[in-house]
Amino acid sequence: MNYLSIYRVITQICRPFLGVYMALRKIKGKEDLNRFGERLGICEKNRPLGKLIWIHGASVGETLSVLPLIKKIQETYPKLNIMVTSGTVTSAGLMAKRLSGTAFHQYIPIDCPKEVERFVDHWAPDAVFWIESEFWPNLLNAIHQRNIPLILINGRISDKSFKCWQKYSKVSQQIQSLFTKSFGQTKEDARRLSVLGAKDTDCVGNIKFAGGELSVDGDELSKMVHEVGNRPVWVAASTHSGEEEQIAEAHLSVLKQHENALLIVAPRHPVRSKEVENIFKQAGMVVAVRSRGEKVTERVNVYISDTIGEMGLVYRLGSVAFVGGSLIEFGGQNIIEPARLKKAVLSGKYMMNFREIVALAKDADALIEVESAEQLGMQVTNLFSNPDLLNTKQDNALKFALAQEGVLDKLVNAVATFFE
Repeated sequence: MNYLSIYRVITQICRPFLGVYMALRKIKGKEDLNRFGERLGICEKNRPLGKLIWIHGASVGETLSVLPLIKKIQETYPKLNIMVTSGTVTSAGLMAKRLSGTAFHQYIPIDCPKEVERFVDHWAPDAVFWIESEFWPNLLNAIHQRNIPLILINGRISDKSFKCWQKYSKVSQQIQSLFTKSFGQTKEDARRLSVLGAKDTDCVGNIKFAGGELSVDGDELSKMVHEVGNRPVWVAASTHSGEEEQIAEAHLSVLKQHENALLIVAPRHPVRSKEVENIFKQAGMVVAVRSRGEKVTERVNVYISDTIGEMGLVYRLGSVAFVGGSLIEFGGQNIIEPARLKKAVLSGKYMMNFREIVALAKDADALIEVESAEQLGMQVTNLFSNPDLLNTKQDNALKFALAQEGVLDKLVNAVATFFE
């Protein structure tokens, strides 16, 4: 049975309902009104002359992770045109600031036959690089049917996704077989991709190791450093619902030993800002919120960074960084970013989505794992109380982050045939 054909028919039938859904997204500000045509495969920009490589990342994280790859490609193949696609307004805004030269951004079209075919035919890319794990059957099939090389980069198959795809193994096989070659983030990801039907799998490493330091506005950093002063600062980054209560308990413990300590909380989803603020206020702490322009006075115990694209600023303000999504069974977030900025890094025990990276970090003594709010508070307090230990953990974190920088060269070499 051809499940891709069935999916195509279903999306054709459901197209009117999808139109209603997209209209609601426009009302909610989740679509770019000035460029909405791109979501329908209508492209105002002409295809550039010469070879065109298309790189797709679903959202902010994926698109930011490929910026070093794009830079490397441009340095090695300066005449190559590079189109980056994503599906969110936020990622488009970031790409507008970060892409230059022969690289440009377009919105990914909705996964309906007419729209994707219009999009692929207009751009006629010479090769397509798909980042991580967002698989759109109609779009991938349209690329495959036109004999355009389709390469999966940094493919990641979580435990949950692996179990789910195995239940629908025939569907998975038909989707994965569309890829010309598939590179897993880790050897285990490559193995899982092969089990799920990928034809040619490999692993050259995780390109997130090649991400470079997170960018920061120098003027804003100077301003915030002045506000914060010499206080001991720790960061709780990419936190999820169910974690902030534990982090609040941990910070109360830290304040008992270091009464001027400051906690900076950066929720994974900034729309939760008010909810997060209330959690810390109910715990008896004084809170300032970045989106409201509130300053970090001496009285402030907690600063909530609820803006997009400022993790480079947030991490630089602290000496210790706890990475969220790990005190609950979410699977964790990226520990490489704070490590590269030479921060002592902590996480919870639920880091399933980054299992191999965590193993490397532990081998390098570059990660402190905690299982409770009590342990988190104790570890942060201990780091603040022992400068030598703090320095050691920071040095180890940086060494760990820099240990696999060669992954970018390996990847570009492995796919060089598609650029020439």
